[in-house]
Amino acid sequence: MPPVSSSRARRKPRAQPLTVSRPELLSNDSDGQFRAFVHGMLAFAARLEAVRDGFATLVGLTGIQYTILISISHLHADGDVTVSAVAGHLHLSGAFVTNETGKLLRLGLITKVQDLNDRRRVCLGVTSSGRELLSNLVPVQVPVNDVLFDFLSAQQFRALGPLIDRIVGCGDRAISLLDYLLKNSISKQASGSAVIETNAKRRSRR
Repeated sequence: MPPVSSSRARRKPRAQPLTVSRPELLSNDSDGQFRAFVHGMLAFAARLEAVRDGFATLVGLTGIQYTILISISHLHADGDVTVSAVAGHLHLSGAFVTNETGKLLRLGLITKVQDLNDRRRVCLGVTSSGRELLSNLVPVQVPVNDVLFDFLSAQQFRALGPLIDRIVGCGDRAISLLDYLLKNSISKQASGSAVIETNAKRRSRR
């Protein structure tokens, strides 16, 4: 094996391009901590979803059906629960929630009652079967949730809670921006391809 030259041995690794520009997200002009933060959030999100899907499996539902069912149950403590209220609470579209609540209705786990004062408004509730299903899950749900969020102190939990809506809101804005940039990029690529194709046709006719 040929010896490594001293110049090659001393060569520094090529600097990676930054993935953020906000100074709040940089440390010593590096985005290393930001990358670790994002990857850690992705890892936790995967585990959070796995726990949710596990709860759902125990009661014979899909993950989103379980989430909607328990959301209706908890939101009911504050009054009437509508499709739009559930959609807003879970940051989902009304059409998607309508579709999934239809499935829960057919399973006999929720009720849908038309508001007598506003025919356009449908109120959702949890049936006795739905309440029993959620109650049966508690012996597993409580200890797993306690362990899942064991990293939070009471003070940290109360500080983090109000940030969640802002976090999701920034996520929505980021997705909208990404969609716009992707469409703009595709449009430019299509335009460039059209120019290349036109030039090729012109050359072929010469």
